[in-house]
Formats: sequence, structure tokens, C-alpha cells
Amino acid sequence: MARSLVGLPVNTSVRQLALFVAATLGGVSVSSFAADTATKKEDTITVIAAPVAQEDPLGPAATVAAKRTVTATKTDTPIEKTPQSISVVTREEMETKQPQTVKDALSYTPGVFSTRGSSSAYDVVSIRGFTTSSTVNTNQYLDGMKLQGDNYSEASMDPYFLERVELLRGPVSVLYGKSNPGGVVSMVSKRPTTEPLKEIQFKMGTDNLWQTGFDFSDALDDDGVYSYRLTGLARSENAQQEMVKSNRYAIAPSFSWRPDDKTDFTFLSNFQSDPHAGYYGWLPREGTVVPYKDANGNEHKLPTDFNEGEDSNKLARRQQMVGYSFAHEFNDTWTVRQNLRYTQVHTLYDSVYGNGYISPGKISRAYVRSDEDLNNFTVDTQAQAKFATGAVDHTLLTGVDYMRMRNDIDADYGSASPIDMHNPQYGNANVVTFFPYEVLNRQEQTGLYVQDQAEWNKFVLTLGGRYDFAKTSTLTRSSNTTAEINDEQFTWRGGLNYVFDNGIAPYISYSESFEPVSGASLDKKPFDPSMGKQYEAGVKYVPKDLPVVITAAVYQLTKDKNLTPDPRDVTFSTQGGEIRSRGFELEAKAAVNENINVTAAYSFTDAEYTHDTLYEGKRPAEVPRNMASLWADYTFHETALSGLTFGAGARYVGSTSSFYTTGPQTNEAFNVASYTVADAMVKYDLARFGMPGSSVGVNVNNLFDREYVSSCYRDYACYWGAERQVVATATFRF
Repeated sequence: MARSLVGLPVNTSVRQLALFVAATLGGVSVSSFAADTATKKEDTITVIAAPVAQEDPLGPAATVAAKRTVTATKTDTPIEKTPQSISVVTREEMETKQPQTVKDALSYTPGVFSTRGSSSAYDVVSIRGFTTSSTVNTNQYLDGMKLQGDNYSEASMDPYFLERVELLRGPVSVLYGKSNPGGVVSMVSKRPTTEPLKEIQFKMGTDNLWQTGFDFSDALDDDGVYSYRLTGLARSENAQQEMVKSNRYAIAPSFSWRPDDKTDFTFLSNFQSDPHAGYYGWLPREGTVVPYKDANGNEHKLPTDFNEGEDSNKLARRQQMVGYSFAHEFNDTWTVRQNLRYTQVHTLYDSVYGNGYISPGKISRAYVRSDEDLNNFTVDTQAQAKFATGAVDHTLLTGVDYMRMRNDIDADYGSASPIDMHNPQYGNANVVTFFPYEVLNRQEQTGLYVQDQAEWNKFVLTLGGRYDFAKTSTLTRSSNTTAEINDEQFTWRGGLNYVFDNGIAPYISYSESFEPVSGASLDKKPFDPSMGKQYEAGVKYVPKDLPVVITAAVYQLTKDKNLTPDPRDVTFSTQGGEIRSRGFELEAKAAVNENINVTAAYSFTDAEYTHDTLYEGKRPAEVPRNMASLWADYTFHETALSGLTFGAGARYVGSTSSFYTTGPQTNEAFNVASYTVADAMVKYDLARFGMPGSSVGVNVNNLFDREYVSSCYRDYACYWGAERQVVATATFRF
């Protein structure tokens, strides 16, 4: 006899169903239930299982293993059908690990490395061995559009406002225009829900951390046509370094209009003030990687909270974002979408900072004060068509996007007096400014792109191309002169996946990227854009009936036309450099059962300057060859410990290298040691006390308080890793 999911015959009457429930809940014997059903004849109904809702790639995933994404193709695509390697950090994973920054959210993700150690001022990361060319432009995207930064102006998103953080590895200019070849960090904002959400959260922890947040969402009418979400946060804490604070006040109102199941207009905004954005300095190799010697010849290491700056140092940031996301499905074939955002970022960076080691036991220092106003407008308009040509199903995407950025910089650079590493005396920096820097930087980009995802049998062919018009200009106010670069570039990507019925999907792909390069050669010729080219092959395992995503990839990625000193005159650059990165990456995310979640990652990165007048044959700075991580958490159910979750993880980062900038070893490499840190958490669900969705927990990062140097950019710029941090979180939903 056929059986339903609840153990009844498929043809069961309404009365029989009601009696079965009563028997189950009220203790009625099965025999009396059977007797009643034998004497009653009613019209029958069929009991069937409800269909499982498809995951929304812009919304929450059911588990830690998200299965769909829009980042890789700009269309709603299953991960096993994407032709490049991508990782998704879901809201559930962030709620378990409670990251304070976006780079912390990626700390268990393969192929990405945080380059600034304990500093949380910017989310600076390296992907597959490549960092961006500017100071802080980290290739971050929010809701499909780039958060374009410039100089010290860079937007910073708080994880509490995000639904997911995605990492797409490899060149992606075919969809996003000028970008770093390593990949992009793509974030998805929290959006309005039609189900009531009322959340208040409190945090307290080491370094005098105090934080409160709230998240409210609901439909405004019975039909769910109008809905809203209001998320906010206030935080205050001390940075790891002495004399430095970090404060944040942010609110994100959003509103959705969904008149039918084919139309969605969502207003998105974010208003954030960081009066103190934290520490943004560095320390020399001497005192961190190796001991330094004082005037008496005694060796010392700097404490991990050492600050080479001044109490008056300040990095402040205000950012405002207003925009919308719109989609309308005309019919089964055509859908149009448009994403638009206007962003303002005001940054004030006023700092005395370290500039190298002076024997014995002193740090030379420099000074900068940069007051910046950045405005950025971006819009992306897409038309999507789904159709078939014979046995081939197509998802055709065409689009045009436009970006305009303007950053007005009023800066002064200068010198400051050295500071003693053993007995620092603050308050007498003796700042002298000698280089005013008043410029207006502009960037503009228009891109036309087309992409076809063609499916035949079990094959998925993704083929796309894009043509970009990019302009970069700098107006120097002191001389009233403008330097301008105009670039045009075509990039493309092709990938082929084969998806077996069991969820295994091998694939191969080729992709390109480009980055404009400012300046001119000794011959007064402007530089061409640098190009990134990648070959990738891999396999993905995404079974339909299991919350599991396992991916493996091998790749070769080359970036050419890098700037390198011109042998004719080293004060100029020539465009003959090349960096090659080869590697292997493995990632697994699984909700093993209702009790256990596991994430595991490993990456091997073999990066090398293959052509360079200074560093040929050497590994680039801040690129670990090996990285690995493992996390597991266990939740008790239906026992005396029901609702209790324990979690623990470890992160290993292999050794990195960097370069000397002065002395007899100039341009030679030195080594920064590997390190391993452990993390842990415990959380208790308060549902047993009548508060479903509420919880209290404690997260500990760097459980054993390991002292380590995260990396060194150069011998004058090394970064201590984060000390042990203990944070208690109480989340209440009502």
C-alpha cells in the first residue's frame, strides 16, 4: 500500500485524518481508531508532501550550505552550474561565528587572506595571491554594484546588515568591468520580509566592547504588497592598540513593493557614522618578526598593543547610501532588472605613523592629514530572456552598467619625530608638513555585456563578453593641470559544466579581467590596462536532497603589464611585469544532520613574479602558500541539553614573505612565520523558556591567545595578529 509522509494511507478521509490526530495527541487507542474508520465512509482526499521552496539567492539560506547565487552570473543560478569557484557565507554561519567585520566573515573561506592583521579599519583582503593596486580599494560589491573607493575613502559594511557574503574567485570583468584578477567580495543586504521579525541584540566583550542592535521587519498590509525592514546598530570598543577607539552608529531602512508575483521594487539605504574607525598603522620587522636591540644591546619584542602613532591620531568615516533594486517579469521569457545606488563617503585621516626602523630601538615616523569627500553613482540595467532553440534551453542576459566616482582630496604630508620602541614618549611628535596634495580624482566606466547560459542534456555552456569604456583623471589644484587616461577593453569568459544526476558537476572555464593603470612611461606614453587571464578546472558536488556543497578547483592565473622600475631611469616605471598564480582549493560546507554543521577549507597558492626588474622569481608579499581551516558545531535536541550548541574551529596560515626596502638587502625577501589559531563558541536557545528564536552565547576568537605576526607588506610595515577576544551575545526575538 502506498504511504504518505505521516504514515497514513494515501486515500484517507478528512474524518479519518482528524481521528488519527486525536488518537496520537489524546491517547485514543489505535484499535478504536481503526474501528471508527471501518464503519465510516466519507469522501477521500489525498495527503501529499508540500513542495520544498527554492532558495532565494538574495535571501537567507536554509543551512550553512547555500546552493544558489547571483554573483557568478548576475542570474539566479545553482552553484553546480556556475563556471567559476564561489563560496557563500550565509546568515546562519555569521550568526554562529559572530564576525565583527566582513573580512572576519571570510576567515574560514579558501583562497582569501586578510592582510592587515588586527586592524578593522578596512576590509583589506588578498584573493588568490592578488591585492588591489590602490591603498584600500578592496574590490567589494554590494547588491551587485561596486563600492568604488579611492585613496583613503572606502565604504565599510557591518556584517549585521548583511544576509550573505560571497567570494567569487578569479577574473570577472566580463560582468563587472574593471576589477582585480583575484576575484570579488560580493555582499547581499538584508531585505524586507512579509513574515514578522522583531529582534534586539546586545553584545559585550573584551577591549571594552559594548554593542546593541535591532532588526525589525514585517508586511504593512494583509496581502504583503508593502513591507519594510529597519536594521540598526551602535558599537563602542577599544582597538587592540593603545590609545585607539572604534565606534560605529548605523541604520539601514528598506522598503519593498510587490504588487504581484512578477514585480519587486525594493528601496535600500544605509547610513553609517564611524567617528573612530580604529587603528590603521604598521610596525617594522624589527620588534615583530625579529627582536630589536636597544641602546644597551638587549633584545626585545614589541607588545601586541604597541601604537607607534599618537593619541591625537584619528580615522573617521561617514557614509550614506541610497538606492533600489527593481525586477519585473513580463512573461515566461522576458525579465528586466535595474539596480541603482548613490553613495557619499566623507573620510578624515589625521595620523602620525611608522616609517621604518632606526637603530638602536627607534621607529622613524611620518605624518598625513587627508580630508576627502567621495561621491559615487552606479546603475546596472539588465534584460533577461529564457527560451529554447530545439533541445537547448537558453538564459540570455544583456546589460549596460555605468559608474561615476568623484573624490575631492585635501591632504598634507610631512614628517614627525621618531619614537623610542622601549620607552615611547607620546605628545611631542613635532609634525612638519612639506607636501600639500590637493587633487580631484575622477573615475568613469560604461560597460556593455552579454551572456548566454545554454543547457543541453546535462551540459551547461556559459559564454559571455563585455566591452568597457573607462576614464580616469586627476586634477592637481596647485598647478591646475589634469592627467587623464582613457581605456577601452573587451573581456570575455567561457565555461562548460556537466551536471550528473547525483549532483557531481565537473567544469572548465577561461576568464579575463582588466585594470586601468595610471601614470606614463619615461617616453611620456600612458600605460595600457593590466590584464588578468585565468584557466580553471574543478568539480562541484551539490546533491539535490542533501544540505551539502563541496567544491574543488585548480587554476592558473596571470596578470601582465605590471609596473616595474625602468632600467634606464628607476624613478620611472615600465610596463613589463608579470605575476603568475597557480593553485588548488577545496571547500566543504554541510549540515550533516539536524545536530551537526561542518565547514572545511584548504588552499594552496603558488604565486611568483615571472617577469620583473626587481623581484623576478620571487613570491609576492603577503601570499601564504598554504591555508587550511576546519569548523564544526553540534546542537543538542530532545535531551536534557536541548537547545545547547557547542562549536570549535582552527585556522592555519602558512608562512608568507616580504621585502627589504633599505640597506644592503634592498629588494631581497625575508620570511614571516606560519601560525594557527583556534576559535570556540557556546550558545543556548531560549525556546525552552518560551522565547523561540532568542539565544544567549559566547564566542572566543584566538582561544589560546596566540601571539603572531599576521603578515608584512614591506620591512617597515608588519601587522600583529588579533589577540584573544571574548564576546557575549544575547539575541531576543518576540
